[in-house]
Amino acid sequence: MKLQIIVGSTRPNRATLRLAKWVAKEAGNLPDTTVELVDLADYPMPFLDEPMSPRYNPERRPNEPAQKWMTKIAEGDAYIFVTAEYNHSIPGVLKNAIDYLTFEMVKKPATIASHGTVGGARATMHLKEILSESRAAIIPTQLAVPQMSDKIDEDGNLSEEQRALAYGPLTSLTGMLEELKWYSDALAAARAKQ
Repeated sequence: MKLQIIVGSTRPNRATLRLAKWVAKEAGNLPDTTVELVDLADYPMPFLDEPMSPRYNPERRPNEPAQKWMTKIAEGDAYIFVTAEYNHSIPGVLKNAIDYLTFEMVKKPATIASHGTVGGARATMHLKEILSESRAAIIPTQLAVPQMSDKIDEDGNLSEEQRALAYGPLTSLTGMLEELKWYSDALAAARAKQ
């Protein structure tokens, strides 16, 4: 499985990067899996300004950063979108990046790791709905980490106190990763038959 962990915020000093690093470290323990952090800060796309829906434009000519982003996403077999909650939703930069996508994620599994007020639950709800248009297989399990900055350091290390909790963030993340891997393997086999 080629797993892409997408960092969904580009703000300076963003806490989202901490969460993404931790998710990537833990995902590295999955068998037969390569993990890549895909940082939206490396894809400075303008606001979507194409004359019609990218999905229905046979003459489409995306701008260079958008083409680079779309090519990168097409390489993945599975996705974890890591997002903060901004004003009860996702960061605008993440929504804009998703608006550029067309068929790159079709029949591939995706899920969400969030942080913020109430663990970013409202951002997760919005993002699941937005991602449904990509025709990715949005898996039921996601991760929400309230007070994330108190639990994960700048290098993406979960505190020992949090690691020791029987039903803490590590248990939730492990379950989510295992489910994502199951869906990825199943969907890859199904796509290979087509």
